[in-house]
Amino acid sequence: MNYFLVKSEPFKYSWEQFLEDKQTFWDGVRNYQARNNLQAMKNGDLVLFYHSNEGKEVVGIAKVVKEAYQDPTTNDERWVVVDLAPFETLKNPVTLETIKADPQLQNIALVRQGRLSVMPLAREEFDRIIELSN
Repeated sequence: MNYFLVKSEPFKYSWEQFLEDKQTFWDGVRNYQARNNLQAMKNGDLVLFYHSNEGKEVVGIAKVVKEAYQDPTTNDERWVVVDLAPFETLKNPVTLETIKADPQLQNIALVRQGRLSVMPLAREEFDRIIELSN
């Protein structure tokens, strides 16, 4: 199993909306590194859902339910989406401030590459963020 983090501005697509929708395709990625991370996602992989700009916190866990396919919002074949479904709402959101202050999380892409919208996580990093939410 692989682990990832995706970012969404809550005013564009929030965790609450995701829970209502029950499933969505993750679109709008127009960065090659983020696209490559989408292409690496496999069915069953777990994905942290992060509210960017407003809130700046990890709020839930999603699960990959369909692997990469052509982004239906564009005819440009370079871009893909994956389907995600909500898996679990975190008991307590984990803020960017908390993540940055944790010595075990100093090397995650959320800290090192703040503008990247889809990023891989090591299992230890994923587990640590979940631990911080409890």
